[in-house]
Amino acid sequence: MRVLVVSNMAPDAEHPERGGFVRDQVEALRRTGEVDVLLDEFAPGGYRAAARGLRERHRGQRYDIVHAHFGLTIVPALAVRARRRAVTLHGRDLRHRRSRAITVAALPTQALIGLAADDLRALLPRPFHRRARSLPVGLALERFGPLPRAEAREALGLPPDERFLLFPYGPDRRVKRVDRARELAAAAGLPLRTLGGVPPSLMRAWLNAATAVVIPSEHEGFGLAAVEALACDVPVLATPTGAHAETVGRVPGCLCAPWDRERWAAALAPHLAADDPRVAGGPVAREHGTDVYARRLLDAWRSILPPADG
Repeated sequence: MRVLVVSNMAPDAEHPERGGFVRDQVEALRRTGEVDVLLDEFAPGGYRAAARGLRERHRGQRYDIVHAHFGLTIVPALAVRARRRAVTLHGRDLRHRRSRAITVAALPTQALIGLAADDLRALLPRPFHRRARSLPVGLALERFGPLPRAEAREALGLPPDERFLLFPYGPDRRVKRVDRARELAAAAGLPLRTLGGVPPSLMRAWLNAATAVVIPSEHEGFGLAAVEALACDVPVLATPTGAHAETVGRVPGCLCAPWDRERWAAALAPHLAADDPRVAGGPVAREHGTDVYARRLLDAWRSILPPADG
C-alpha cells in the first residue's frame, strides 16, 4: 500500500513545534513495515499554491490513499491522484465558520473521515457519520517520561526550586483560555509559564519542571498536551473536551472538570503542598501511543480499499 499524507502544518523558525504530531504518526506508520508512506507538508494558508506544488511534486504518481490532515487540506490534496481519499479532522475545521464551510463542502470526496477525538462526531453533519471513525494520532512515547524536577529546571536555565504552573500553549491561542490559567495561578500564588514556539526536544523538560499543567480550554482536538504531561507523571487539570475524560479523567490526583476557579484551586492544593507533586499518569499515556493508533489507521485504510489492493 502506497500512501501520501498531506499536512498544512509545516514547521518554521517561529513555530518549530507545528505539525509535530503528524510527523510522529508518519514515523509510527513506517515502523510497522506494512506501508510505504510519504509526507508532504506546506505552511498554513496559500492553498492554491499548495495545490500547484502538490500537483508538480507528485505528477505521474497514483497513490492507494491520499490522507489529508485538517479539513482545509482536503482541497489542495485533490491535486494528487489516488484510489481512495481520507482526512483527519482536528476540531477547528468543524468549529470555525469559514473552515467548516469549506471542510463540509469537500467531505463528499473522502471515503474515510478520521476524527481526532470522539466528541467531534457531534459536529459532523449526519450524512457523513457512516464514514467517520475515531482516529487519534497519539503520543510519541519515546520522547516523554519523568525527570527529576531540579534536573529539568536546570536544563531550562531555571532555579532548581522554582515552582510554577504550566500552560502548554502560546498565550495567543484564544480558545485555549490563558485567561483562566492566569486566574488559577494568581489564586495559587504561583507564576504561570506559557509555551509557544518551543522545540519538541524541550517539551519533556518543561513538563517535568512544572508543578502542574493546566489546560482550561474551551475546545481541544484530541488533547495531546495532557497526555504528554501524564507520560511525565505530572499533575494535570483540564476541561472535559477532546479526549481529556478518557485520559486526565482516569488518573487519580488529576482533575477533568468544567472550569470553575474554586474547584480547580481545591484540586491543585494538594500538589502545592507536596515537595515533588506527581501522579501515576504513565500507564494511561501508554494506551495512547503513536504505535497503537498507527495500527488503527492502517486497518481503516485497508477497509476502504478494494480487497485486491489492501
